[in-house]
Amino acid sequence: MEKNVEISVLCQIYGKELTKKQFEVLDDYYNNDLSLSEIAENNNITRQAVRDIIKKGESKLYELEENISLMKKSFEQEKIIHKIEEQLNEIENLTNSNNKEIANKLHDIKKQLNDLI
Repeated sequence: MEKNVEISVLCQIYGKELTKKQFEVLDDYYNNDLSLSEIAENNNITRQAVRDIIKKGESKLYELEENISLMKKSFEQEKIIHKIEEQLNEIENLTNSNNKEIANKLHDIKKQLNDLI
C-alpha cells in the first residue's frame, strides 16, 4: 500500500491518540497535500519542526498499528466479507428460481455484509 494512503488510514483509526498538532500536521501533509514549507508558514514554525512532527506522528501511528493491528484486521475482515459475498453469489446462481424464499434470504445476507464494509 502506498505510504500516503497508509498514513491517511492510520490517522483515521488512531488519530485521537496523536497530539492535536501531530494530527493537524499529518492531515495537512498527507490529506491536504500541503508542502513542509506551507505547513511551516501556516503554523509559524520551521520546516525542520514540521518534519520532526511528521516523523514522530508517523512513528506513533506505526507503533499503535503494530501493537493493536486494527488496520490489518479491518483489511482481513474486508477480504473475508468479499469471499463470503462471492460464495453467496454462487449459491444464489445455483438456487432454483422456484425457491424465491432462499433467494430473498441470500439477498438479505449480502445486503447486511455490504453494510459492514
